[in-house]
Amino acid sequence: MEPTRIGRFIAERRKALGLTQRQLAEQLSVSDKAVSKWETGRGLPDVLLMPPLCAVLGITVNDLLSGEYVSERDYQKKAEENMMELMKQNAENKLRMAQSLTCGAVTIVAACALVCLASFLPLPVAARIALLAFAIATAVAGIWAAATLDVRAGWFECPHCKELFVPPMADYVKGCHTFTKRRLTCPRCGQTAMCRHRVAR
Repeated sequence: MEPTRIGRFIAERRKALGLTQRQLAEQLSVSDKAVSKWETGRGLPDVLLMPPLCAVLGITVNDLLSGEYVSERDYQKKAEENMMELMKQNAENKLRMAQSLTCGAVTIVAACALVCLASFLPLPVAARIALLAFAIATAVAGIWAAATLDVRAGWFECPHCKELFVPPMADYVKGCHTFTKRRLTCPRCGQTAMCRHRVAR
């Protein structure tokens, strides 16, 4: 699945039906920003929104995921390709999540080890300060890398409207969180809540 291709297809169908982004958004009870995001390839419609979106645009879900009209002859093949692509995407998200956890654990161990070395080794003051500064830099870089992997590992689900979305990095970093949820503002309904992290659609 190519988000850019799917986005172009949504835009083409919308324009062919004489609908504005706002009109399409109103029919689906989403914001026009969500429609714009789909059409520019910056995100895909939530799975629950795909059937009503396809009904409005007069296409099938298979057409939507393929980013083009699928002929009867190619329908089964395209359906299998789309299913394999979803499975591949889910596997990649699980790998990113594992990498994020590993990166976070290694960062904690490395930073703690450097702080211990700086505290207990007989070092000149300048070397001790340099080692502590290196520990801080290691912690910041490691946490940033882990956060980058984590935010790209799937989607966050709004508990109010069930929208799946990837938050901007700034919102992700600022949001308080537990191991599986993070306080974020949903781009669809505008509600701020503890959104569950999902690695699979």
